[in-house]
Amino acid sequence: MTHKPRPRPNTPHFMTEDRLEIQQLAREFARDVVLPLANELDPVEGQFPEWFIKQMADMGFFGILIPEEYGGLGLGVFEYCLVAEELSRAWMSVGGLLARGNGMGGGFSPEQEARLLPKVATGEYLGAFALSEAEAGSDVANIRCKATRADDGGWVINGTKMWCTFADQADYIILFARTSTDEEKRHRGISAFLVEKKRGEFPEGMSGTAVKKIGYFGWKTWDLNFDDFHLPADALLGEEDRGFYQAVSGLEVGRAHTAARSIGLAQAALEDSIAYLKQRVQFGHPLADFQHLRFKVADMAAQIEASRALMYHVCTQIDSGARCDKEAAMVKYLAAEMAEKVTSEAVQIHGGAGYTKDFAVERHWRDARLTKIFEGSSEIQMRIISDELLGR
Repeated sequence: MTHKPRPRPNTPHFMTEDRLEIQQLAREFARDVVLPLANELDPVEGQFPEWFIKQMADMGFFGILIPEEYGGLGLGVFEYCLVAEELSRAWMSVGGLLARGNGMGGGFSPEQEARLLPKVATGEYLGAFALSEAEAGSDVANIRCKATRADDGGWVINGTKMWCTFADQADYIILFARTSTDEEKRHRGISAFLVEKKRGEFPEGMSGTAVKKIGYFGWKTWDLNFDDFHLPADALLGEEDRGFYQAVSGLEVGRAHTAARSIGLAQAALEDSIAYLKQRVQFGHPLADFQHLRFKVADMAAQIEASRALMYHVCTQIDSGARCDKEAAMVKYLAAEMAEKVTSEAVQIHGGAGYTKDFAVERHWRDARLTKIFEGSSEIQMRIISDELLGR
């Protein structure tokens, strides 16, 4: 960039020059680097190349939330979501890759933070998250994967995990397993572990089967199997039997991040639709002249802007330390539902062309469908919201 973008008169007061600059930086990177890569790799289900991950690291994107003392940018969730939205405008998978840095999962001890966070900030140490199981998705307390004490004081893991994206390429996996059983309070007895591994490999005792997805390409999602998998004693993250609280902490950030990705997808679909309406001619007129299509665009734009405004509010609340679990659930729910509708409308606007891989709207549509499922389904978000309003 040769200059800082200056706030326009109608720019919200919270969009400072620094925030506008990082937003513009991410927008240019998404346009010039991410979008061409998405157009190349998504149709063939290719994986992110190492040079791309390094370039993201060089941009500082993996260190947005990491304190400056550890080599990060020391910024907030607001900036994190600004970048996630811009990257997702080109490819939602890259908006997700952002979370593989930024101290993913947390729970590190001060000693681990000092050792690991500098490497996370530079993209040398990226993570994955192994929480879900066949019978433990939204019901985290139903985890069955077991961790038992070994004779040497370490841990032996046995069981399975599902939906672990980036497990093969990650340098570490945060794994949740049951260390004891309390029939009355199922959430007790779950512990978190730090599984350090070599990038591109599964260690002995751990194996994976790639999930056959319909989207979210650029990386693989895995079902993992642990067969007498050994971990050292110091692999335990935080307190034994209190991993449930670690699993649910930070949910507000995850929901805001998913909202940002949803908004980015929808914004891309809107922009692609506007370009197509201006270019495509029918009955002697560009499609942009037909009122019903113009009204579709107006409705899409209004829904996107409403979701974006709520996301900015939620990010501001998180960064200020205020509790906003209800509002975070609201923005995740609204943005995900909005993204599916807007991207579907974009496919409709493109007509038959929208149902081909010649236009990116089909990618946005496939990826948007996932936002209603992962990071807590729309139904779970509605339960959280209704419980807050009506009581459990």
